[in-house]
Amino acid sequence: MSQTFYKKGFLALAVAAALGVSAFAQADVKIGVAGPMTGANAAFGEQYMKGAQAAADAVNAAGGVNGEKIVLVKGDDACEPKQAVTVAKDLTNQKVVGVVGHFCSSSTIPASEIYDEAGIIAITPGSTNPAVTERGLSAMFRMCGRDDQQGIVAGDYIVDVLKGKKVVVLHDKDTYGQGLADATKAQLEKRGVKPVLYEGLTRGEKDFSTIVTKIRGAGADVVYFGGLHPEAGPLVRQLREQGLKDVKFMSDDGIVTDELVTTAGGPQFVDGVLMTFGADPRMLPDSKTVVDEFRKKGTEPEGYTLYAYASVQTLAAAFNGAKSNNGEKAAEWLKRNPVKTVMGEKTWDAKGDLKVSDYVVYQWDKDGKYHQLEKQK
Repeated sequence: MSQTFYKKGFLALAVAAALGVSAFAQADVKIGVAGPMTGANAAFGEQYMKGAQAAADAVNAAGGVNGEKIVLVKGDDACEPKQAVTVAKDLTNQKVVGVVGHFCSSSTIPASEIYDEAGIIAITPGSTNPAVTERGLSAMFRMCGRDDQQGIVAGDYIVDVLKGKKVVVLHDKDTYGQGLADATKAQLEKRGVKPVLYEGLTRGEKDFSTIVTKIRGAGADVVYFGGLHPEAGPLVRQLREQGLKDVKFMSDDGIVTDELVTTAGGPQFVDGVLMTFGADPRMLPDSKTVVDEFRKKGTEPEGYTLYAYASVQTLAAAFNGAKSNNGEKAAEWLKRNPVKTVMGEKTWDAKGDLKVSDYVVYQWDKDGKYHQLEKQK
């Protein structure tokens, strides 16, 4: 170190001390946004980024986090567990203080171990497998419900409304899809309906003729699929094309994207498809201003857009409430205090789960749009 540099550095410290401010320029508050930014499920990553960026802009305009600006750091895991671990390590190395992510539970679970070790608070807008918050991690939260809650709603709807007698339960062999299928199957059996077929298919698969043949042979009146839109679309299309037009098709929050219409080959194939998802946050009074802003810019805040928005709001509130950008302190604050979000006021339990979950049933129509159904019994 040169003598000149040393003197200049000392002078800077002296001036800062005299002014009562930090010797260093205020650093940005880095928050990671992790999910499938590429690949078959990139539509969800796009929803995450749109919601998170809009929220970060709003928080920054209101004064930021402890007087500093939020800067988002994108992490693409493509819904692949190994890639999610790489993303988590990279975000940790980039010194993020919080993470909004991941999307697929099979990515969130291994990635969260890395965040936990680094003391980084994380909140997932969309991972619903119970194991996400059942491992004793002190700074892991959800902005969504759990599969064991969603499966109850799906199972009850199949029994009470669809009057399903011969129900087929399928899944994509992934942590999320199979976990949700198992939760739905358990509720069906609790209600006295034993599935006539329970089977897994492979992610990326496009030809489901063998499974369709089995569904026909079982005389199914309802097919429930635990998984995501890249497989759900072709599956429902092939059911319809092969003559099973009267079989009810129900899935989950993994198909809450307009991409379902694309993967199915057109709106005529998704007409009547049912799915479970949280009560539409776009209909809440708390979201009106934000939803209007999105629409003015030509963007519909569908699916997980507002979930990601609320997740950024939550992290900002926790850091500000704790008066610290320390993840553990923010997590402790969050478990003791409610947060007003674009999705209404939210509170969390000791595990990091929402104290109130609001799963309901939606239906897709002939125009390729989905709408929330009134509660039926």
